[in-house]
Amino acid sequence: MKTRRDFIKTTLAAGAAVALPSLDVTAAGANGVPDLITVRGEQRAAMLDRALQSCGGIGAFVKKGQKVVIKPNMSWDVPPELGANTHPDVVARLVQLCRGAGASEVLVFDHAIDSWERAYKTSGIEAAAREAGARVLPGNDASYYREVAIPRGVALKSVKIHSAILDSDVFINVPVLKQHGGAAMSACMKNLMGIIWDRGAYHRNNLHQCIVDILTVKKPDLNVLDAFSPITRNGPRGRSDSDLDQSVRQLLISADIVAIDAAASRMLGHAADGIEHVRIAAALGIGQGDLGKLKIERVKLTA
Repeated sequence: MKTRRDFIKTTLAAGAAVALPSLDVTAAGANGVPDLITVRGEQRAAMLDRALQSCGGIGAFVKKGQKVVIKPNMSWDVPPELGANTHPDVVARLVQLCRGAGASEVLVFDHAIDSWERAYKTSGIEAAAREAGARVLPGNDASYYREVAIPRGVALKSVKIHSAILDSDVFINVPVLKQHGGAAMSACMKNLMGIIWDRGAYHRNNLHQCIVDILTVKKPDLNVLDAFSPITRNGPRGRSDSDLDQSVRQLLISADIVAIDAAASRMLGHAADGIEHVRIAAALGIGQGDLGKLKIERVKLTA
């Protein structure tokens, strides 16, 4: 019987054998690196590898001896095939890449909404991350969080952020794309609700503005968006696989959290600035929300 580790090794080997496709490249960004990379394919690990190749590899973000925190969406007691959480294959491959780049430690956590033990287990992320070499942390106690002032905050003036994020050298944000009943979309910006203690404060105090306020004090170094089969209704948890769009099969990466969410909003049928927190963040200069001004590389992996 194959173990999860065997599956990961098989996936990576298959990914390494994938021939690089021809590229539809808008233009290269700063230093020849695109602002946003989108990859369409059938194997998540191979898609991630190809996306990172256009950025200079994981070594462009992670250096030897650094402590890395990977923050997936791991909030729901739902199995991977229902799309409510980041797929474990994406998280596992990121852990492996960071370890391969010489990271001293790779930590994975989320402040789960469902029971954290059940969400961590049922999502498949806990086992996959550990087998790939990460330490999986809980986020279910206030003692794990430290108060941080937000001088530029409009709705939030301070917030308690998980100490793993505050003490990290590299912060990688790895959400899954889905429709959301309150925020319209859950993608990279919305995923940062899982690094704070009082999630309810956002809902009580202008959700979209709070989503943006925290970005004025803490932004991820890299965003990886699992858009393989987005939830398009009944989000953020979903009810069945009929809530998923199985035709999308994409993975997006960018250091610009506004750019990647602007692209994500289009994938869900909104205008690039149609999601309020994306529009607010772009207006504040946190990132580029105008897709026409981005250097975008679009890749389709073929066997």
